This record gives sequence, structure tokens and C-alpha cells, in this order.
Amino acid sequence: MEKVRIHLLISGYVQGVFFRANTQEKASGLGLRGWVRNRYDGTVEAVFEGERGKIEDMIKWCHKGPPGSKVNNVSIDWEDYKGEFEDFNIIYG
Repeated sequence: MEKVRIHLLISGYVQGVFFRANTQEKASGLGLRGWVRNRYDGTVEAVFEGERGKIEDMIKWCHKGPPGSKVNNVSIDWEDYKGEFEDFNIIYG
């Protein structure tokens, strides 16, 4: 199974709607590793590592987001897999 890494920037109405908590729950459920955080410009940024099929499921979910969110755009950068994370975390601040 191919392991991949992506870096996402998610824009729209994505802060104040539990986007990070729901992302962590979804990513952990898929067995993905990485992190998610709010950015000062109102976007959400995330890095995911894991099996390609599960990463693709996560991308689809990020285009929709949790209830109450309105995703306008998801910018995706595919990166080299590093295997540097032990789990999936929310970064605060």
C-alpha cells in the first residue's frame, strides 16, 4: 500500500464550526497521522500522512467539512511521505 503525504489549505466558513475537532476525529478514524490548525487569515491548514486511498477519502471529506461549515476551496499539495507523526493532533495558537 502506497503511503502519501498532503498539505491542505481549506478556505470558506471553516473557523468556529468545530472544523479542527471533526478533522481530527475523521483522520484518526481513517488511521491517518498529521495535524490541523486554524490560520490567522481565516483558513484551516492540515497535513495528512497515510495510505493513498484513505488520504483521498480525507480530501473528499475536507471539500464538504463538518455540519455548519461552508468550504469554498481546498488547495492540495502532494508531498513526499516522511512518516514523522505518531498520531493526528490539533495545533492551537
